[in-house]
Amino acid sequence: MNFTPRILIAPVVALALSTGLAGCVSLSPKLPPSLLTLTPTSSAPAGQTAATSASRAIAVFEPEAPLRIDVMRVPVQIDDSSVAYLKDAQWVDKPARLFRQLLAETIRVKTGRMVIADDEPALRADAQLRGTLLDFGYDARASSVVVRFDAIRTAKDGKVETRRFEAVVPGIPAEAGPVGSALNDAANDVAGQVADWIG
Repeated sequence: MNFTPRILIAPVVALALSTGLAGCVSLSPKLPPSLLTLTPTSSAPAGQTAATSASRAIAVFEPEAPLRIDVMRVPVQIDDSSVAYLKDAQWVDKPARLFRQLLAETIRVKTGRMVIADDEPALRADAQLRGTLLDFGYDARASSVVVRFDAIRTAKDGKVETRRFEAVVPGIPAEAGPVGSALNDAANDVAGQVADWIG
């Protein structure tokens, strides 16, 4: 009996699948030529100090994130049920951590508040900002990058407010450089919206 066709079918299918996905997904462990990060459009000048009461301070916590975002890669939404990762696009840190740093800096500059963003239990703030980073990637169906953040603000008296913030940048090619730049713009847009809401 000859079992060769049955044995070869798996490698052949695997090869066909990997070839078909090569344009969007990189299976190589090799690092890309450069890594992506988030940079605030404005930042506090060096040497600036902030002194305030706990009532004007705010603690910014790292957002929750779904598993497709909680990685060092840039997710690509292909359709309603399929996600790949953009070739040659990799973050220097997980997006939720980078977004937290961007949020903290933006709130600090736009509101003048003291911002605590290092989870130090000895530092107290009456207000807290938490949330979930729902989307932080590329939508291939619309050639757009999307940043979507569900924010939760808790005040000293225990009052809780929630709001969804979103920024979309259309007309972006599926390439690491343009997508990374557009995600930085969208993240800054969302961070500015959150800062205006915090006040």
